[in-house]
Amino acid sequence: MPELDDRTALVTGAAKRLGRAIAEALASEGADIVVHYRSSGEEAEAAAERLRQKGVAAWTVQADLADATEARGLLGRATELAGRPLDILVNSASIFTPSHVLGFDEEELRRQFAVNTLAPLYLSRAFAEGARRGQIINMLDARMLECDDGHAAYHLSKRALFTLTRMLALELAPATRVNAVAPGLILPPPGQDESYLEALADTVPLKRHGSADDIARAVLFLATSDFVTGQVIYVDGGRHMEGRMYGS
Repeated sequence: MPELDDRTALVTGAAKRLGRAIAEALASEGADIVVHYRSSGEEAEAAAERLRQKGVAAWTVQADLADATEARGLLGRATELAGRPLDILVNSASIFTPSHVLGFDEEELRRQFAVNTLAPLYLSRAFAEGARRGQIINMLDARMLECDDGHAAYHLSKRALFTLTRMLALELAPATRVNAVAPGLILPPPGQDESYLEALADTVPLKRHGSADDIARAVLFLATSDFVTGQVIYVDGGRHMEGRMYGS
C-alpha cells in the first residue's frame, strides 16, 4: 500500500521545475494532487495529466500569490476542487530575482515577501483551520544561512520563511507538522543549462550538483515521517557548511 494513499496535497508552483518533481513524488506514493500555477496553464495541465497516469486524481488551480486576496483564497479553492480537506501543503512557488541590499526598492522587497513569505503564511493559516491531521512543507534555500549579496530581497524573504517554519511548527502542533527543505545546487536558473551547474560543482563539498529527484525524496521523507517537525533538510551536498559569500 503506498504510504500516502488517500491523502490529498496542494503543491504551489507545481507546473514545472521543483514543484512538478515534488508533485510527481507525492503522487508516486498515492497522494492526489492539486497543481497550483500562476501563468503556466499549459504546463500545469500537462503535469496534472502525468499525475493522473500514475493512478491518482489531479486538478489544476490558478492564483497569483503576489496578490494577497488570491493567496488567502487558494486553499479554499483547492479544497473545493478535491472535495475534501487537504492533508499536505507544499509551499514550493517562489520568485528569485537579482537585487542588492543597497539597491532594491520597497516594491521589490514587497514582491519577494508577498510570494516567498506571506503566501505560505496565509496558506498555512487556512490549512490549519481545515486540516484533520496534516503537514506543511516549505521550500527554503540553503544559501539563506550566509549572505546571497546578489539576491538580497529574495534572501531576506527566505530567512523570514525559515523563522516562520519554526514558529508554525510550535504553534500548529500537535495536529499539524511543519518542516522545510533547503535546496542547494540543484537546477540551473531559467535560461541557463547544465554547464551552469557543472561550473559550480567545485564549490560543493561533495563536488557535484544534485537533481530535482533529490529534493523530491527529501519531501517524501518529511511527508511520511510522523515524528518529525520543525526541521530543515539541507539538500545541497554540504555547501551550507562552507560559510562562504554567495554573489551574483
